[in-house]
Amino acid sequence: MATRAVRGATQLDVDTREHMLDRVAEMVQDVMDVNGLTADDFISVVFTATSDLVAEFPAYAARQLGFADVPLLCARELEIEGSMPRVVRLLAHVETDLPRADITHVYLHGAANLRRDLTRTHAVPDDETTP
Repeated sequence: MATRAVRGATQLDVDTREHMLDRVAEMVQDVMDVNGLTADDFISVVFTATSDLVAEFPAYAARQLGFADVPLLCARELEIEGSMPRVVRLLAHVETDLPRADITHVYLHGAANLRRDLTRTHAVPDDETTP
């Protein structure tokens, strides 16, 4: 079994506790689903959030998904002029038999535009009526 790093990001529409928990849970669950992982496969997770997100700790969403014994850390993202607002990023270290090239990184909602070169998942539209 190897140790691999998995990246992820999601963009929130608004800074509310419920929306933070929903979007982060969606991102973490998608990372787990597309890579065939369970909470027991995670060694540690670092979450970063842009400075405009203050309603809740992103790590709390992972705790609600069963990450009771996994070390979790929240940090502030760098404030770079022109950077995307309301973004939560994830860097997870996991134990898996997947080769590094087969790890799927998850970028959801507006954050899908951050790393189209890295992610192999599709963008989730912010507005479901958008074609």
